Amino acid sequence: MSKASRRNAEAGPDPERKPLDPTGLKRLHRTWRRRTEGRVALVLDGVANPFNLGTIARHAAAYRVDHAWLVGDPEAFAHPRVHKTAMGTDRLVPWTVVATPAEALREVRAAGFRPIGVELNPAARPLFAVDLVDGVALVVGHEERGLSKAMLEGCDEFVFAPQVGRVGSLNVAAATAIALYEVRRQEWTRPSA
Repeated sequence: MSKASRRNAEAGPDPERKPLDPTGLKRLHRTWRRRTEGRVALVLDGVANPFNLGTIARHAAAYRVDHAWLVGDPEAFAHPRVHKTAMGTDRLVPWTVVATPAEALREVRAAGFRPIGVELNPAARPLFAVDLVDGVALVVGHEERGLSKAMLEGCDEFVFAPQVGRVGSLNVAAATAIALYEVRRQEWTRPSA
């Protein structure tokens, strides 16, 4: 053992290399909340899997989604697996269930959001190449079929998360998390005026 290693072992664990306690965690998140002013919304177009719904609800709460719309089954959030996966976070985001994509798009635009489809299609650009700061509604689709035809026709533009592995697409909950993070990342890294 070298002298430096021995000295480090005798000094005890580095306080910077331990998990945050609950107070430290609250302080960390408070710092980022203060840096976050932009508005973001979600539209779930036919997302039906309870685990995906619960996971997306949790991501929506973590990234402070202002409002979310669910197109489809009005009873989807009643499934016990949604609540189990969301761990109670589904109550932290206002949700509206609508019957059709057209209704969702009308409400999204009336609330001042620009619908941006998260979809693998020829018109899609990488997430980082599109200005997503303030006032975007990320629109995600069904786990297998993607966005409905009506939603494809109604979105202003499309984005995707570039992938370099041998997998062709991501789970809808994972894609939603990546897109929400990119919205916030763009806001946090934008130069101050």
